[in-house]
Amino acid sequence: MDADEKRISQEDCNEDAIGIGILTLTNKRVAFDKKESRVMDFTATIGDTVLNVPLENITKVWKEGLLMKKVCFTAKTKDGENTYKFGVFNNGGWLKTFKKTLENLHAKKTD
Repeated sequence: MDADEKRISQEDCNEDAIGIGILTLTNKRVAFDKKESRVMDFTATIGDTVLNVPLENITKVWKEGLLMKKVCFTAKTKDGENTYKFGVFNNGGWLKTFKKTLENLHAKKTD
């Protein structure tokens, strides 16, 4: 993370296409680090950062699901627009935090 970057929210979760990992929201970006676990000895290691999206590239944020709760977002990437769906514990809380973070980013840019 950069010196002026602050972690806002972080959670172990699962992304539909990428798999298990750690979702991190900062004041600058959304990142997802792959996680590998072994049941035999209860170890877990954090692998590569497989998703690193600047907040300016996020075009839409929403939540979905009743039993399988997910926070979702669409972002512009080098491959075009992609949608990501993360199974998080409190999708309503994540959505509120996500939207507030995006509002703060846009407010800073207009100042």
